[in-house]
Amino acid sequence: MSDAPDGLPPTLARTLKQFRLLGREDKMQALLSWSKKLEPLPERFAELDRTEFTVPECQTRVDIFPEWKDDGTVHFYADVNARQSPTVAAVLAITFAAVNDQPASTTLALPADFVRLLMQDIGLGARESGLAAMVARLKRYAAAAA
Repeated sequence: MSDAPDGLPPTLARTLKQFRLLGREDKMQALLSWSKKLEPLPERFAELDRTEFTVPECQTRVDIFPEWKDDGTVHFYADVNARQSPTVAAVLAITFAAVNDQPASTTLALPADFVRLLMQDIGLGARESGLAAMVARLKRYAAAAA
């Protein structure tokens, strides 16, 4: 039986479990590693007006783009400077690994506190509201698709 919150996608549950086992420095290294896994923004999004895709609650400029597939799944992309904001890029990469190419219901099932669970013991509490706002934005997009 998993000690992850109910409804957590399996990949996210595994990642949270791994993070719980790490000390602070190892968690920071894991976040840095994840930040490098964020998929680059496809060229087709580069010319779009970013206004409706920007997450204003985040201290870092981040734009999140949803793409709905014909099979009913959704794929998210983000534009963020991973070198300047590796934590933001890492949280997005971790989240996208769990919800991309899944039905909107997978994104909607993300627990409200999963960012806190991921970031606990790291000492980046000031970033938590912006990171949670990114997840809220994903859920709004998923709700629109559902």
